Amino acid sequence: MRRLGVAVAAALTLGPGKALAHAADQGFVLLLPTDIYIAAGVATVALTVGLLAVLPPGVAAALFRPVALLPRSGIPLRHVTSCLSAALLAFLVWRGLTGGHDPLTNPLPLAVWTVWWIGLVTVQGLLGNHWRWTNPFTGPAAALARMSGGRPPLRLPRALGHAPAIVLFMGFAGFLMADIAPADPHRLAVVAGLYWLAMLAGVVLFGPRWMVRGEALTVLMRSYARGRKVPASLALFILLMLGAGSFDGVNETFWWLVQIGINPLEFPGRSAVVAENLVGLLVANVALVAIFAVSLWLGERIAGTNRTVLQSVRVFAPSILPIALGYHIAHYLTSALVNGQYVLKALNDPLNSGADLLGLGTFHVTTGFLNTPGTVQAIWLTQAGAVVGGHVLAILVAHALAVRGHGSSWRATLGQAPLAGFMVAYTFFGLWLLASPRGV
Repeated sequence: MRRLGVAVAAALTLGPGKALAHAADQGFVLLLPTDIYIAAGVATVALTVGLLAVLPPGVAAALFRPVALLPRSGIPLRHVTSCLSAALLAFLVWRGLTGGHDPLTNPLPLAVWTVWWIGLVTVQGLLGNHWRWTNPFTGPAAALARMSGGRPPLRLPRALGHAPAIVLFMGFAGFLMADIAPADPHRLAVVAGLYWLAMLAGVVLFGPRWMVRGEALTVLMRSYARGRKVPASLALFILLMLGAGSFDGVNETFWWLVQIGINPLEFPGRSAVVAENLVGLLVANVALVAIFAVSLWLGERIAGTNRTVLQSVRVFAPSILPIALGYHIAHYLTSALVNGQYVLKALNDPLNSGADLLGLGTFHVTTGFLNTPGTVQAIWLTQAGAVVGGHVLAILVAHALAVRGHGSSWRATLGQAPLAGFMVAYTFFGLWLLASPRGV
């Protein structure tokens, strides 16, 4: 099977057509001893589970005590930086509408899909809540509220929970994975501009509550700052973050293309798989939520607690966040290494006027590191490390939450066993995904 995979990857790499940024590196990945790496990664996560069973109950919780890096006072400066972010977004939307159609030279797609979706989401998960300062909504909303001098005219019904954010996030995921050209500058400019206006209208109508329950990007960013029991609707949102991220990798694999009747060697284009990818996104998320809920139900039965499945989901959903972040980093690492160079070129000449603001001169983007076995191996191991590290952190978070609920480390480990089994299995799935040949 591995020889067949290598032959297919070679055919994709050498065959005619538009070159993919990761085509060559995936061929080298198929030459790596990925079976050994996958086994080692799964064993690491499983060993973490066993180790927590014998350690004192407070060890896992001690690792996640918050550390204040900046004072959390209501400094108006955050509204200033938010307005600056909004001004930058307006400039990028203008460039998207008036600039060229090449997504690798127009700054809007680079800013949205490389700087924000890859970079800033990763920073939010790894370092802290920068979104408090960088989001483009709160500053303009505060300015409008000050000018109007009145309270919001409408009240967001409590019964809705985070339902608006869930709908918007699934729409975002569908646009990212199923739209025929999500990186087209003009198309993206319209979507980004209308989304900003709609979210600003939501804040004006419903007040700040809209930002934390209705605006999908803010809910996503704030989720990474949570470590406690969450409302049921937010727990569902967190699970959808993992489900969407996982399917974003699955829908590129040969396996998925074969399932939907597409020859991986003759991929007809994104327009031919819109419906299939939307259905796959929905099914993947439903399956993940169901398996997660069943795992928690079994754990509560084993531990002999009286919590309902919904209560357990609310408690343990935050433990999924490290896995979602690990998948995010692993999936987009290669794109970040390549497209990050295009970001530098765009910053060097944002108006495409021949400027040399950063002094890069005749800077040329290179993908040579994807054609060298040594660097490809280093990239793949970094991706695998992100997946395994995310699962290890998830195990630690889940154990800390379980000890908090059960009081006993041993009882918590027993109750956590089905969830831990789910995470170990998901580790195997994530590493298999990294090693699988891709056809999109």
